[in-house]
Amino acid sequence: PQGIGSPSVYHAVIVIFLEFFAWGLLTAPTLVVLHETFPKHTFLMNGLIQGVKGLLSFLSAPLIGALSDVWGRKSFLLLTVFFTCAPIPLMKISPWWYFAVISVSGVFAVTFSVVFAYVADITQEHERSMAYGLVSATFAASLVTSPAIGAYLGRVYGDSLVVVLATAIALLDICFILVAVPESLPEKMRPASWGAPISWEQADPFASLKKVGQDSVVLLICITVFLSYLPEAGQYSSFFLYLRQIMGFSSESVAAFIAVLGILSIIAQTIVLSLLMRSIGNKNTILLGLGFQILQLAWYGFGSEPWMMWAAGAVAAMSSITFPAVSALVSRTADADQQGVVQGMITGIRGLCNGLGPALYGFIFYIFHVELSELPMPESPAGGSVTQYHLQQNSIIPGPPFLFGACSVLLALLVALFIPEHTNLNVRSSNWKKHCGSHGHPHSPQAPGEAKEPLLQDTNV
Repeated sequence: PQGIGSPSVYHAVIVIFLEFFAWGLLTAPTLVVLHETFPKHTFLMNGLIQGVKGLLSFLSAPLIGALSDVWGRKSFLLLTVFFTCAPIPLMKISPWWYFAVISVSGVFAVTFSVVFAYVADITQEHERSMAYGLVSATFAASLVTSPAIGAYLGRVYGDSLVVVLATAIALLDICFILVAVPESLPEKMRPASWGAPISWEQADPFASLKKVGQDSVVLLICITVFLSYLPEAGQYSSFFLYLRQIMGFSSESVAAFIAVLGILSIIAQTIVLSLLMRSIGNKNTILLGLGFQILQLAWYGFGSEPWMMWAAGAVAAMSSITFPAVSALVSRTADADQQGVVQGMITGIRGLCNGLGPALYGFIFYIFHVELSELPMPESPAGGSVTQYHLQQNSIIPGPPFLFGACSVLLALLVALFIPEHTNLNVRSSNWKKHCGSHGHPHSPQAPGEAKEPLLQDTNV
């Protein structure tokens, strides 16, 4: 078989680290290129670009997962990494093409789904959560270090070197998949030819969403996830641009902000989450996380000084406990044969938010006339910009979308109050189970619960 050694979690970890390390290097250069390319309506265009990418990913993820179940994981790892990293060299060649390709690349920007499928092929069920945790920690480590490295290299040697370095790391990742990564899907589970039939029911992105209304508890959980993750997805797409251009953060300050939030989020999602789950229970942990998220978004919305952003960032790390707590509540209360169905609904809701959230935030920035009128001023020794752009906006509220997000999460908190602490989720899914029985296999991760995104991707980092 092709590849070095037998399939292992470490192969998947290296693929994820190299891909997100390459993109992390471009954090600071992307913010500058975005404003230079769209000097007017910067936030609106950023929201549209990320929104189109998110919606395309939501629509294509089930199909790519279904195809990888038939044709194997390695070819789709290669495909997703190649198309996800394809825009990188275009940043300096043609910024317009760079942003256009980023939007279209959403069709294949589902590396995590294929990586989790790869991991599920080669691990037993009791080992899987630890393996997923290792992948998530690798994702966090790449984003904690790379923005700071990219900002430093850009300041000393120029952004062109950063783009070349990121392109080289992306090519290294592609070569690693070609040469070193072995196929994880057993040969007997793959067809003899590429003409094998695909179950289009399995590839339907709306299949999980159609089951939402079949149980009142499931409906409450899904509404909570939608109302709380919609502002989080929008915030992730625009917040670093907001820090850089409106709050006057330097490139180094943005990189440091990402690193600090990443470290605090790791602590919150491991040590703090574990303590809270044992001491106050699952439902109360969800409510506490939503409370932290409301405080954080309101602070971002009204904050007018850099120190306020740092303080709100610490609260943001605490709010990252919400989604792991929701997943734990679902896994604990659902029947064993319902896990994939219910987790798949939540994953589908979050995928929808990844498309709607950025576009919504960009539109709110636009209608409140929060725009950029000039390029960043020279930076002061303290690391901040000489001019605070938000003071030019003559606005009482510097960040209107964040206040909208706080209202959305407040509604999520009110809905979550009605979720019972202990219940059995009963989703009528006989067709789903029949389908899984005929098309799945014991280690097939395409039950939607197996294709969850890493926890840190649900935070603001």
